[in-house]
Amino acid sequence: MASADIIDGDYRPSDDEAFMNERQREYFRRKLLTWKDDILKEARETLATLQTESENHPDIADRASSETDRAIELRARDRQRKLIAKIDAAIARIDDGTYGYCEETGEPISLKRLDARPIATLSIEAQERHEKREKVYRDD
Repeated sequence: MASADIIDGDYRPSDDEAFMNERQREYFRRKLLTWKDDILKEARETLATLQTESENHPDIADRASSETDRAIELRARDRQRKLIAKIDAAIARIDDGTYGYCEETGEPISLKRLDARPIATLSIEAQERHEKREKVYRDD
């Protein structure tokens, strides 16, 4: 079946096939799960590094630098935690059949956009409208 092609990376979704058919759904599910696994692996490595890192810096500047590095790393991990929630939501949309469709218009999101940003919930046009509205409100 197509599953082997998807695993090997030979398969790429195409506009020539039915939108969000079984192969496409499986392709995006695997892409999302791989992304999530990579994030979790990085998080485990960060945690191990933070736990083994020696914090006995006699120099106050070294200590401050180390604390800044830790704070930046923890902020990055927090953003990735939020990203995992978005990945899980995208997988849930695959399961319920709404994945790949714009939340605003109900129209299909382009395969190119989904391939580049598999957690996308808006079409490019809807995303641009959303960002313009945000900019207007920010400028007020």
